[in-house]
Amino acid sequence: MLNDTQIKNLKPKEKLYRVSDALGLRIEINPNGTKIWRYVFRWEGKYTMLSLGHYPNTSLRKARQLRDDYKQMLQEGINPKHNNTKNDSKQKQPTFKEIFHMWHQTMSKQWSNDYSIDTQQRGDMYLLPQLGKLPITAIKIGLIRDLLLDIQDTGKLDTVKKIKGIVTRVLGYAVSREVIEINVALSLSPDLFIKKPEKHYAHAKTPQALKSVLLKLERVSSGQSVKTALMLVPHLLLRPSEVAELKWEYFDFNERMIIIPAEAMKIKKKIHHVPLSYITFDIFSNLKKNSLDSPYCFPSPMNQGKPIGTESLLRAIRRVGITDDEFTTHGNRHTAATIIGNHLPQHRRDVVDAQLHHKIIGVSGIYHRADYLEERKTLMEDWSNYLDNLQGKSLSTETLRIYDTIEKLKAKILID
Repeated sequence: MLNDTQIKNLKPKEKLYRVSDALGLRIEINPNGTKIWRYVFRWEGKYTMLSLGHYPNTSLRKARQLRDDYKQMLQEGINPKHNNTKNDSKQKQPTFKEIFHMWHQTMSKQWSNDYSIDTQQRGDMYLLPQLGKLPITAIKIGLIRDLLLDIQDTGKLDTVKKIKGIVTRVLGYAVSREVIEINVALSLSPDLFIKKPEKHYAHAKTPQALKSVLLKLERVSSGQSVKTALMLVPHLLLRPSEVAELKWEYFDFNERMIIIPAEAMKIKKKIHHVPLSYITFDIFSNLKKNSLDSPYCFPSPMNQGKPIGTESLLRAIRRVGITDDEFTTHGNRHTAATIIGNHLPQHRRDVVDAQLHHKIIGVSGIYHRADYLEERKTLMEDWSNYLDNLQGKSLSTETLRIYDTIEKLKAKILID
């Protein structure tokens, strides 16, 4: 059995854990340090767990008394869960702010630092001023609806979506902690809110249009970082910001692979693999040989410790006469998806989607990214060859294949 000294000495860990007292009473220690009494009992063949209050507000003696009261109810054929309302009302209910911080502290261990800060700032700006002081049990659907509609009236449609997601997850956390029984945010109809028009970035839709863009990109006369990045954007099938912010630490030159960590991807779900074709491998190899001490492949000319910005890429393509209606760096991936689908039909759509790191819905998405790596290597090689053929550079590809074969033979001889 526990005593007060033992309870006070129970320290939080990375994950929630529970320590038993006796006869179904246990204390739960959360990662944020809060301690909650739980009573576990069996009713009609199923185990049920009740909250008896937070320690030390609910003392060890009080928790045992409540446990004994509930055990007496069980002996009388009464389900304690249906008689717990009176006790719950006597306990101080945690506020929305307290639950928000508990949720944030728990989840931030799984998030990137930037995402954690962004979520906290959104909560501080939009949720906590209106909901923070209210007991979590007082958060009703009307409060959430009105808050979101007020944000919508300011024209911040993206913010409405993000705040709705945050409040839904916070209340879901409260349900899982048995603080509330229903997540009212799940009942909000999406028809209440204006959907943001989908962005359609300009992109080359035909080989002829793409060839025109590629030839114009050859005339870019900006700094080396911008010029090289723009040369590689069509080949890598990455978003412009992901190309601009590439770091040398992501590269495995032995495997001809870029391995981008999840936090560096726009869809922050999983590590993303980008196979290097012979063409892109040669470009990056030469770039590495001539690089200075910057961690970035494309450092800013003003500060080697920072990457170039996507604005620099946009300005450069405008200077060579590529218009907004003709092509944007954001539209590059749309171009690839369209032209690969129409002119490289040997590559399946699911393989292309995996390489584009598209968000896949459904069961197939669970396996999507880990699979198809060999197929994606072939895809990236064929895509680079296709782009070079459009520019009349097919000989360079074959030359690189020969060089690669020679290097592999040299390595084998050295090993033998």
